[in-house]
Amino acid sequence: MARQKLSGPWVWQGKDLGSAADWAKPLPKAALPELERAFGGVQARGLAWAEVPPADFPLPALEEFLGEVADELEHGRGLVKITGLPVDRYSDAELKAIYWGLGVHLGVPRFQNAYGEIMGEIRDEIRRYGQVTGDSSGQPKPDAPLSSRARTRTNGPLRFHTDRVDVVSLLCVRPAKQGGISKVVNTPAIHNAMLERRPDLLDLLFQDYPRSRQGEEANGESQIYTLPVFAMRDGKFTSQYSRTFVEAAQRLPGVPKITPAQDEALDLLAELAEELAFQMAFEPGDIQLLNNHVTYHGRTAYADADMAHDRLLLRLWLSMPNSRALPAGFEALWGTIQPGALRGGIRQAVA
Repeated sequence: MARQKLSGPWVWQGKDLGSAADWAKPLPKAALPELERAFGGVQARGLAWAEVPPADFPLPALEEFLGEVADELEHGRGLVKITGLPVDRYSDAELKAIYWGLGVHLGVPRFQNAYGEIMGEIRDEIRRYGQVTGDSSGQPKPDAPLSSRARTRTNGPLRFHTDRVDVVSLLCVRPAKQGGISKVVNTPAIHNAMLERRPDLLDLLFQDYPRSRQGEEANGESQIYTLPVFAMRDGKFTSQYSRTFVEAAQRLPGVPKITPAQDEALDLLAELAEELAFQMAFEPGDIQLLNNHVTYHGRTAYADADMAHDRLLLRLWLSMPNSRALPAGFEALWGTIQPGALRGGIRQAVA
């Protein structure tokens, strides 16, 4: 079929984002005392942060602000940075409760691995623990490639990818001493650039690629599933992409090999992602939110100062109540393709 150029507020290039300021939203003045009151209530009742529903963390003064954030994520650029959370006032444990309270007013947190992780601590676990903790891929062979999760928990660079949920949110508690720059790219812009340069390769990205669940299959899920990299439904674009999962599938017996042209399409996608990306440095108290349907994210390598001041990001995966409908077949990864449905994340094994 003939592909059409995508247009709308959800199509942008990195060079455009650098001159726009509206994607960065300072917390309203009323937010901080309200967060303090809500957090104080959680402390007074001795509630565990992971069990706190929105009703037990009331934020009425933030309702309009968070509604604007959710609207921008789904109907705007798909990228928001909230600034101004005073992380230095709180311990890491206290920040988890506050960050959780904000998060549950935006969406429903989803599990990030097969071991029940609901809020990730993104830091250099190799330096801190000598290994990546709770890695669902198991103990790899010495020469085996790192899983996506293991790559995330080191200080190395990360290739562009999506997470398996509507919105990924990252709170910067402490930035790295050097590096650790966040890279974000708009996937509809990649689509348009590929349409202009190599429409033949663009067509291939709308075809299925085998992917591996990398040990995170549960309750009868197959180890391998297939999805296109790009897809459309009802005029809405979506992309689900991690080259690591495609490469992992290719190493498994019985998995159909992708063609040289399909591999070339992934090469061009990676090249265009670097070309069109926007880079941002995290500051303490920044909260980055990305719609995985229209953005990829990655990062540069980094170096920490010392263990007491290591780079630490807290991560939530959020299923959004205003999410888009997904194309048929995406149930294999998302569980459901209905708009606004509870979906995404890693399924947990049922005992």
